[in-house]
Amino acid sequence: MSERDVFEYALLRVVPRVERGECFNAGVLVYCRAKSFVGVRTHLDETKLLALDPEADVAGVRAALRAVEGVCAGGKAAGQAAGDDAGRRFRWLIAPRSTVVQPGPVHTGLTADPQAETERLLQLLVR
Repeated sequence: MSERDVFEYALLRVVPRVERGECFNAGVLVYCRAKSFVGVRTHLDETKLLALDPEADVAGVRAALRAVEGVCAGGKAAGQAAGDDAGRRFRWLIAPRSTVVQPGPVHTGLTADPQAETERLLQLLVR
């Protein structure tokens, strides 16, 4: 059995009308301190989005998800977080916010491959 490390993850939820509180999962954030890894995988189900809010700004939600992807990637795409390590970027992304794209609670697990874990969680919890 290969060595496994602790990882943390949070789902990204889309809340089209914050005042109603209805949401669906559109991505997963994964952080593994031992591997200095922070990653995200997203999948926006436009049918669900428009079912909850027929006037939803689909392009705006996609842009918000791309912004999260940029922060995870680091470098210039991360904007002000460009110089932050993986842990700081993850903590910033999971901070509670009252916007259309919101992080869910943080959960933990063990993994030998955080990148593969990100894909597995996307398939299991989002798609």
